[in-house]
Amino acid sequence: MKKILLVFSLLSMSLQAQVYNWTTFSYPPGNGAGRYDDVFFLNENLGWAARGGNGAVFKTTDAGNSWIQQTVSTTPNEYYRNIEFLNENIGFLGTLNNNFYKTTDGGNSWQRVNNITPYPQGICGLDCVGTSTVYGCGAWFYPAYIIKSTDSGNTWQYIDMSAYATALVEVTFVDENIGFAGGSDDDGAVVLKTTDGGTSWTKIYNSNIPFEYVWKLQLLDNKIFCSIEAESPNTGRLLKSLNGGLTWETKDFPDTFVQAVGFTSATHGWMGGHNTGFYETFNGGDTWTNTGVGGTLNRIFFVNNNVAYAAGTGIYKMTVGNLGTHETENNNLERKLQIDVAPNPVKDKLNLNIHFEHSDHIIIGLYDISGKFITNILKDDISGKGLKKYFLDFNYPKGNYLLNVHSNLGRQAIKIIKE
Repeated sequence: MKKILLVFSLLSMSLQAQVYNWTTFSYPPGNGAGRYDDVFFLNENLGWAARGGNGAVFKTTDAGNSWIQQTVSTTPNEYYRNIEFLNENIGFLGTLNNNFYKTTDGGNSWQRVNNITPYPQGICGLDCVGTSTVYGCGAWFYPAYIIKSTDSGNTWQYIDMSAYATALVEVTFVDENIGFAGGSDDDGAVVLKTTDGGTSWTKIYNSNIPFEYVWKLQLLDNKIFCSIEAESPNTGRLLKSLNGGLTWETKDFPDTFVQAVGFTSATHGWMGGHNTGFYETFNGGDTWTNTGVGGTLNRIFFVNNNVAYAAGTGIYKMTVGNLGTHETENNNLERKLQIDVAPNPVKDKLNLNIHFEHSDHIIIGLYDISGKFITNILKDDISGKGLKKYFLDFNYPKGNYLLNVHSNLGRQAIKIIKE
């Protein structure tokens, strides 16, 4: 249900005249507690939030005024990626740690889903549609697959998507048969469409810029809004189609690692990412204004045209009108892995000391100083917090190089010298 399928009512006044307030909940805890990767609401009052690192699930029954923490599993250091519910009882929780969970009592207890073959390494996107159909996808760190259930998660089908993509991050459906998936292939960011419930897929967009991802997808009537996470020196972008995916256009965004996207109309919406809070546009992405609210955004979820929630450094709520107190503190904290390259300059070995904050996945690409890709030199799955050391052969000519590090915390570049 990561979409707005309702028709937004036409307002008698212009969007610019509306007052849209984003406020930060004081609980669940933010800042050092870990990024919240997802938030999902069945209605204005009943919702759940999933914290990524230091995985935790929180539930509210009063529109976010109060939250309770729900226990999922005893597995330490799990990274909770997304959360989605079919109804007030049956819900699903995706992780990046080879575990996928289901609840039948509103989140009071969770059980690992065991009957998927092959078992997904991670679930990056979830969508419950209709009364009993569930779709999931993964993973941003490869490979690409879809999982599907038509009986409320009792049985599952695994769909190999390697013919269409190398990685999938998001999946969202109009109904049980018509849906879209976003991610990456060898040529960059992709959007895929199915009209037969995932049996076959068509590639309807490709950025043709390697190492880009379509990170989030939002459906609004016949409009599609996507965030494209890029790689420096390219900037992140808004990708949009106003005719159901027949034609596309992109608009530059101020940050490379944009992830969250949410629009109320063809022209008005917000985006944000690993290094930003809410940026707002009133002209379809031609210009963006930093609202000064929020940080490390990953999800914007609309309940209706007047209420939305978002996940990032904390949990946020948007309402139309004057809320009174408008929290404007900027908790936009750039989150990076601590990586030590010693020695640097390097000789025939590249020694990396990487301090992981929690369970993680890491891909390191090697580039020349101009930004031309050479090869991926490391791909690893991390089970928990701590220091991990890597000793890699580095048989390349003398000169300057860039390491592009992609983890659950985002991307960062490190300059090294070969002597």
